[in-house]
Amino acid sequence: MSKLRIGIIGVGGIAQGRHIPAFQSLKDDCVITAVSDVNLERAKEVAENFQITHVFEQYQDMFSEVDAVCICTPNKFHAEITIAAFAAGVHVMCEKPMALSAAECEEMLAAAKKANKTLKIAYHYRFMKNAQAAKKLMGQVGTPLVTRVQALRRRKVPGWGVFTNKSLQGGGSLIDYGCHLLDLAIWLMGNPKHITVSGSTYQALSTKPEGTNEWGAFDRKTFDVDDHVTAYIKFENGASLLLETSWAANILEDKELVSISGVDGGISVFPLELYTEKDGMQLNSSAAWLAGEEDPGLAQAKNFVDTCLGRTELVVKPEEALQVSQIIDDIYRSGEEFK
Repeated sequence: MSKLRIGIIGVGGIAQGRHIPAFQSLKDDCVITAVSDVNLERAKEVAENFQITHVFEQYQDMFSEVDAVCICTPNKFHAEITIAAFAAGVHVMCEKPMALSAAECEEMLAAAKKANKTLKIAYHYRFMKNAQAAKKLMGQVGTPLVTRVQALRRRKVPGWGVFTNKSLQGGGSLIDYGCHLLDLAIWLMGNPKHITVSGSTYQALSTKPEGTNEWGAFDRKTFDVDDHVTAYIKFENGASLLLETSWAANILEDKELVSISGVDGGISVFPLELYTEKDGMQLNSSAAWLAGEEDPGLAQAKNFVDTCLGRTELVVKPEEALQVSQIIDDIYRSGEEFK
């Protein structure tokens, strides 16, 4: 195979802003040959803007023109499209989260194994330079004990698309935003098996009749997803993780935090800092410069293409993405129990 032929399914903001430019930057190894969207006029416009040859309204019709697809649809359709792609013998990169539920994720994973094709979930935070460097430093942290994760936005409910529609997305701030840093933290920890999950979910601020929002207007009367979530997760190896994520919260400012305290040291990812002790001293280390790709979306696309071409292995393995979805399911279930 000279070049991997890629199709884009769903041509909204994430496809145009991240995935199409990233794949087109890898012109020596891949080419986008087709796009598909239920809004055919929008698909035609995007194809023209990015000089893509084939346009389809039904995604099934593109499979004969591609070797791999990138799925950028609402979460509800991730499993259906992925399974159909594997049945057609096509590799899949799917936007996060993996699917609406862990049960759907398991079906996707089974289909990938049956087809012997690549399944990658687009958790692009793992490809950030800070994250890649932190992974290399985990040996100095030792066995993780306590991990703190915060993915907080003060007033940034997405006012576009279907992000506030539970039937299409499965949830709000947790499944859309918190999942990124949750995935990153568990990956840095080595993906230990989780054994108990307790969570609380809220939507009080976004359902108030009036309020501010930096990311456009949305219908507060029909808002039916979470805008703030907390959780406590325990793992089989004794480690614990404290999670907080929000689209809307009465806090000082937006914040992203992944901090791991281990037996031998500690690490914070944003900014990258290492905390150790030696010779009677408590030492804090920071990086003056980091190697790596500036654009995590490009690094992510390259990893997918290289894996499909048999050159490397996935950085985000589908079994790991499944674990994130299992934990999200458990948080939502726990949140409902205590309402």
